[in-house]
Order: sequence, then structure tokens, then C-alpha cells
Amino acid sequence: MPTRTVAYLRVSTDKQADRGVSLDAQREKVHAYAKLYDLDLVDVIVDAGQSAKTLDRPGLQRALGMLRAKEAQALLVVKLDRLTRSVRDLGDLLETYFAPGKSDLLAVDMQIDTRTPGGRMMLNILASVSQWEREIIGERTATALRHKAAQGEFTGGAAPYGFRLADDGEHLAPVEGEQAAVAEARSLRARGLSLRAIAEALWEKGIGSRVGRPLAPAQIARMCAA
Repeated sequence: MPTRTVAYLRVSTDKQADRGVSLDAQREKVHAYAKLYDLDLVDVIVDAGQSAKTLDRPGLQRALGMLRAKEAQALLVVKLDRLTRSVRDLGDLLETYFAPGKSDLLAVDMQIDTRTPGGRMMLNILASVSQWEREIIGERTATALRHKAAQGEFTGGAAPYGFRLADDGEHLAPVEGEQAAVAEARSLRARGLSLRAIAEALWEKGIGSRVGRPLAPAQIARMCAA
């Protein structure tokens, strides 16, 4: 039986969408591909003037919805960059929609057809490369955050106890009262008190969290480790 397939076309600018040249070329290619490889083209969905920076595109979401609803068994694109230009988004799509046992992905330019062993091998290579790229990006981000923290720059989230976000929005500035509490906590810890005992001792002196509660043992641990 022919594979029920939804084709997805995209152009990134309104000018391209108005001229329709790129869309017409994509449409011709998907129809020719469908005829050559015995595909039942149940729909051709277009995103005109839509960037590939996000997956939140009306046409793409409709096409993916057809896969989820089993209205189509495969998604056909002329080029993978019509689908997405993001390594992270490609990895998410492969895992969510095109993993073994799910829908098939077909791309004219790279001869990807996951109905075949060769197409599945190509998809596995793409998934591996996507995962590698994501891990590399994660390592680079972690390294950059560690460098910023070492330089005393703010790396996001709530400022740690004893500090506030400086006026430049990038560095941390000490808070005098909280710094005194941190020094007291470290002194008590050096004397061998437990984290809970330190929190109780500080609370008896009127020292608590920013919301007026006793400091949690985990907070004391962070204060003493800093």
C-alpha cells in the first residue's frame, strides 16, 4: 500500500511567499518524489514567510498533528532546513516523531527515507550528530557560566545568600548583614556544629532567611561551602 504522506513546504520571507517561486519549486519536487517512490500525498502544507528558528509554526504544527493522529504515516520535505535549522529542534523532532516504530521522515535532498534500512541508518547518524552537538553546546555553556562565576559575574537565578545583584546587572555585590550571618555560620561550622544546630543558633540571634524563616540546613551548607 502507498505510504500516506503529508508534505511540508516553507519559505522564510514574505517576499518569497509573495513571488511563490520557491514554493512552486518545492511543490513540484514533492509531487515528483511522491510519484517516483509510491507515496499517497494526502496533503501539502505550507508555511509562507515563516522562520525556521522555532517549531512554533502553524503549518508545521498541523503537519505534526496529522502524524500524531495517524492521518499520515510520513512527513516529506524538500530539504531538512525547511523543517528546522536548529540542531536542538531537529534532535527533539527525531526523538518525538521519527524514532523507530513511529512516523517516517523523507527528505528529497539527502535521499532520506526511513522506510528503508539505508534511510534509517542516515537518520541514526543525524540523531547521533544532533546529540553530539547538544552535548558540545552544553559543555560550552557550562564552561562559560563557570568563567562568569569565577569573575564574580551573575550567572542567573536568585543571588546567593550574602549577595545581591549589583546595579550593572552582571556582578554580585555583598550585603553587609547577610555577610555577617555567613561569617557566623562558618565560625559555628568550624566549631563542629551540625547544619541544623547552626540554623537554630542563627535563628535564636534573629538571623533567618530573606522571607523571615529559619535558614534551611541546605542553605547553611551552601553558605559554608562558598
